[in-house]
Amino acid sequence: MSEPVGCFVLVLHGHTPYVLGHGTWPHGAQMLYEAAADTYIPLLWVIEELAAEDIPANITISLSPVTIEQLADDRFKEWFEGYLNNKIHRAGENDAEFNGWGDGHLAYLARRWRERYEALRDSFVNRYERDIVGQYRKWQDRGHIEVMTCAATHGYLPLLREDASISLQIQQAVATYERHFGRRPRAFWLPEAGYRPQCEWAPPAVVSGEEPSCFRRGLEEFLANSGFDYFVVDTHLLGGGPPGAVQIDSAHTLGKQWGTIRKTHEPQPYDGDKSPYLAYFVGHYYEDHPPVATFIRDPQTGLKVWSAEHGYPGDPAYLEFHKKHQPGDLRYWRVTGADCALGDKQHYIPEWADGVVREQAGNFLWTVKETLRANQPGSGQWPVLCAPFDAELFGHWWFEGPRFLVHALRWMHQDPEIEVTTGSQYLAQSPPQTAITLPEGSWGAGGGHRVWLNEDTRWCWQRIYDAEVNLRNLIQEHGGGHDETMHQLIQQALRELLLLEASDWEFLITTGSARDYAESRIQSHHTDLKRVVELARRYARGEALSEEEWAYFGSLADRDHIFADIDPDWYQ
Repeated sequence: MSEPVGCFVLVLHGHTPYVLGHGTWPHGAQMLYEAAADTYIPLLWVIEELAAEDIPANITISLSPVTIEQLADDRFKEWFEGYLNNKIHRAGENDAEFNGWGDGHLAYLARRWRERYEALRDSFVNRYERDIVGQYRKWQDRGHIEVMTCAATHGYLPLLREDASISLQIQQAVATYERHFGRRPRAFWLPEAGYRPQCEWAPPAVVSGEEPSCFRRGLEEFLANSGFDYFVVDTHLLGGGPPGAVQIDSAHTLGKQWGTIRKTHEPQPYDGDKSPYLAYFVGHYYEDHPPVATFIRDPQTGLKVWSAEHGYPGDPAYLEFHKKHQPGDLRYWRVTGADCALGDKQHYIPEWADGVVREQAGNFLWTVKETLRANQPGSGQWPVLCAPFDAELFGHWWFEGPRFLVHALRWMHQDPEIEVTTGSQYLAQSPPQTAITLPEGSWGAGGGHRVWLNEDTRWCWQRIYDAEVNLRNLIQEHGGGHDETMHQLIQQALRELLLLEASDWEFLITTGSARDYAESRIQSHHTDLKRVVELARRYARGEALSEEEWAYFGSLADRDHIFADIDPDWYQ
């Protein structure tokens, strides 16, 4: 039997910003409904189908804390069922409409949509008992997946002004994960794969003017001290300093796989440039904190899936995302061609798409295997190909994506030359032998921060920095509050800060996909935070707040009631 040529780690990052109570359509709660119907439930179907064949999917799935909180919210559970019922109704209307036209093929597609949304409703209401998060917990407990966490509201960590903000984003993530999954998280998805090393840092001059720099810890130090074992970065971040060989202490701390690491006493050979097909320990002074490892994004599989020109989702047979039929927003057309105008799109033929999915899954298997075969490290370690993607690509943007995953993962598990593992499984059997430093960067366009910080978003960061300093001063003066009411006021101010810090707003502004909505969210959270901080200061001084002010606070707390366990000590 053939020996494995290496390991494959698939990482799917699921995130939807906080939208409950902040509008519905075209932006707002609709974003969460679509993500659940198009991706989060279909991914569970992928796991279930493979499990029925005694195949553990071994997907590493990242669910952001803000996404988890929304999926567990009673408002979502009620409203989402209504969304599914509406889709079923609209598909029935489309069926009757197309039959009236005498178009049997479109009527057939409408019936497929109705059956799909009926299956989604049956899974959500009857099989899952409206508990999507509980299903992910179940499959993790059974050893079929690994669930990563992420910053609480997907804050763009490299640009946050206060270390306290980074701490709050991470500690809230740990607390939310423990509450929903009954264990500590082992892995952390850096929002937008944004990383910053230990350095002298000052706020960007375009935001705050010239300010003196101060020493800032690297993000790996925050993660290591919170007990995380690993995170993922983009390929170009391998351009940091040279690797150094390390020795691993066998002791355990904070439940981590490693106790400490240190430089080897004897020089170890290193034969070439750093490879994206190995995991590394990270840090300038890695001996000073618990070790944390990183996986590197593989460029080959990324090109196969993400590339607008060469990627699988652009195949002419696949369902077109942008053209929708009214009423109902259901889709009946295929991509047809890369340069095909929406008006020229041809009708979708599911059987064609099914054939293409199988071919591309086979090509993906071949790509993974040949890439691993060509990148043997020669150090006794198994090479690892880490393929991270936005989860919403599979099902939402690329309708056939979940079927692609079923075929690809099934065939990989059946192939003796590939070991499909989660990130933690790989590190347990092949821990890093070297430590590296990483430069600052992200997986955004250009590899830096400009997707999130540019001329169009500078004002957003001015408000974020103002809010961070405002909260810092309030908590320095009052801690967690002298009584329960003061404590609740401070907690709500911290929630508004977290919601303000979400990286989604700058992304939507830069891309222009929902600019007005994102701008209004930045403005409203900044305004609400300042108003709550002022109420807290007045309450602390013993001033009586009016009925209107208490009513405002009550409505705000009712609307933005995520993270019930948020702790002001995390912002010290």
